[in-house]
Amino acid sequence: MNSSQLLGLTTFAYLFSAIIYVGLFVFRAKKSGTFATLLAAAALLLNTAGIGLRWYESHQMGIGYAPLSNMYESLVFFAWAIAAVYLGMEYKYKNRTLGAFSMPFAALAMILAGLKNPDIQPLMPALQSNWLIAHVITCFIGYAAFALASGFGIMYLLKDRKGISESSLLASLPETRTIEEIIHKTLVFGFLWLTAGIITGAVWANSAWGTYWSWDPKETWSLITWFIYAATLHARFTRGWGGRRIAWLAIFGFASVMFTYYGVNFLLAGLHSYGGG
Repeated sequence: MNSSQLLGLTTFAYLFSAIIYVGLFVFRAKKSGTFATLLAAAALLLNTAGIGLRWYESHQMGIGYAPLSNMYESLVFFAWAIAAVYLGMEYKYKNRTLGAFSMPFAALAMILAGLKNPDIQPLMPALQSNWLIAHVITCFIGYAAFALASGFGIMYLLKDRKGISESSLLASLPETRTIEEIIHKTLVFGFLWLTAGIITGAVWANSAWGTYWSWDPKETWSLITWFIYAATLHARFTRGWGGRRIAWLAIFGFASVMFTYYGVNFLLAGLHSYGGG
């Protein structure tokens, strides 16, 4: 079995896990909660093994690089980061309902990866740097946190509706104050990692192109995204913003993340255009 086949199984594992988490929420089937967690953990292990096997295969081909260089590989790692961050949050908050608003992102990332070319190809010179690993890992852990924050933002908006009875489906969601706290902490976590990602990217750019910042479209949109989250957290700390405002900003911020990561590659040419492969 090669890495592409193993990662194909990972896609199904994430998808089934997401379905069970959604079923856990919709049908309040608490007995399936443990199975959902175990399946998510198994999918994460498969994902880890797939990334490791792909790395090994690249060495066998005489290329030998960390599999984080193109759109296929970055989507695979994005799914890994989402699952890893989510399972950590589930362990912390002891609430599996969060999975219904988290694991679908991991499944979607793997489905999108399946639409890309999985062939292992030699790296272009600019990517042959140890900074590649640091930059991609820090950015995508931040992206994963923002994905989860947007999911929790949707959860908050669903919960913060008038007239929810105790028998309502939405009554099983955590209290709005709890969801708001989770969104806030997730945004802070993601913001720190995104900041580290921009810094490592600047150092990498200097080693590759001789300049820390070139206003490449992806660099520009990364900065825009950073300012969106910086303004969101600033408004919360200084003006006490919370509730629906923070929920909507978490969703809006992730839309900017997705344009930075996915949209720029196809709509705007630049030094990062290789990411569309």
